[in-house]
Amino acid sequence: MQEMVPKRVIQASRRRFHQFLENDASGGILLIVCTIIALLWANSAFHYTYEHLWHTEIALKVGSFEVGMHLLHWVNDGLMAIFFFVVGLEIKREVIAGELSSMRKAALPALGALGGMILPALLFSALTIGKDGAQGWGIPMATDIAFSLGILSLLGKRVPLSLKIFLVALAIVDDLGAIMVIAIFYSSNLQLEYLMQALALISLLLILNWMRVRKPWVYVVIGTVVWYFFLKSGIHATIAGVLVAFTVPVRRNLMTNEFNDHVDKFNMCDDCATSYTLPDQEIHKLDNLKRQIKMVQSPAQRIEHMMHKMVNYFIMPVFALGNAGVVLDGSNMGPYGYLSLSVALALFVGKALGITLLSWGGVKIGLAELPQNIKWSHMFGVAILGGLGFTMSLFISNLAYFDLSMLNAAKLGVLGGSLVAGVVGYLLLSRILPRPKNEEFSYPVEP
Repeated sequence: MQEMVPKRVIQASRRRFHQFLENDASGGILLIVCTIIALLWANSAFHYTYEHLWHTEIALKVGSFEVGMHLLHWVNDGLMAIFFFVVGLEIKREVIAGELSSMRKAALPALGALGGMILPALLFSALTIGKDGAQGWGIPMATDIAFSLGILSLLGKRVPLSLKIFLVALAIVDDLGAIMVIAIFYSSNLQLEYLMQALALISLLLILNWMRVRKPWVYVVIGTVVWYFFLKSGIHATIAGVLVAFTVPVRRNLMTNEFNDHVDKFNMCDDCATSYTLPDQEIHKLDNLKRQIKMVQSPAQRIEHMMHKMVNYFIMPVFALGNAGVVLDGSNMGPYGYLSLSVALALFVGKALGITLLSWGGVKIGLAELPQNIKWSHMFGVAILGGLGFTMSLFISNLAYFDLSMLNAAKLGVLGGSLVAGVVGYLLLSRILPRPKNEEFSYPVEP
């Protein structure tokens, strides 16, 4: 009996760990934990170790070829390129077969996202007009989908599915807008030779897609070279991730009815196998089934599913750990404290009003329609959550400011504005969303 206790404990721990990984709120929780660790570390007596770690030089060298950057640059230019690659896959999926696949579906979240980009940028510009740092107008335009969805998921079954779909679609359009802003306004020192080489490889990927080349590794390998050329071109390297994602095939080679036929015919020999091995013919059957499973999924969806957890549970937490370490006493902001307030107000006030007002206007003039069982108070609560800029806003801050004092002030504003938006959005939605009868405690569920 004593031997069984540790085994049960291990199994229960493993089960809870898998439940944590599958829960929508978990990615946001991990981001919060890493943000707190970064803040505590940067404001502790060991702050010098934090700075030293992220400024450690790391180089990749093969023969005469060498790429060297600080660890923080590897995170912001390398790991975040993978993040943008997954974002690009999500955008392509939604545009082709999801909530953005038709004007009717896309109208409301597109209008909301447009308002949530324009008004924060205008508000920030108005608050910083004639002052240093006005180039950071792109910072409050972004919405962190992991944080916002994570907070929404904490409300469990009380959140209507249509409200979650609206937030996801809005955040995806928002990401697309942020990507365009980065590519157009936050790129510098353009090197045409490298850019033309990158575009030539992207053209090659489009041709391979047209030729029905469906091996994911082909797009990953060539995409890595595209990333290097973008890194050298002056256009931010993360844009390479999005463009490469747009070239990955989204069509399936095997329809579900054909796949079901294969599964129905699948049969393994009960008498042929031992407790340890399978005969060769049974291995061949399994290999064939694996091929069918790959063929029934599009390469884009397969890659997105495969990389989803790596992005949520590694890349974004590491990004937060490296970028959220801001000294809170204000000593490293110089005379730029007004930037913190401008960013925070633009995120909290600008996002909430921009998303709500343009969505409301679109519905009033007939361009869009409000989903059933959704009230404008619900939309306003979700619009407040849109002010959770965090990951993308911190990322744009790094591109907008080279002056360390300005950068720290902007980051503090992002953290403050996101915190207020998250808390107020959650409290408002928890108050106005109807509570199911006889509601019992349950873990938040996926949409």
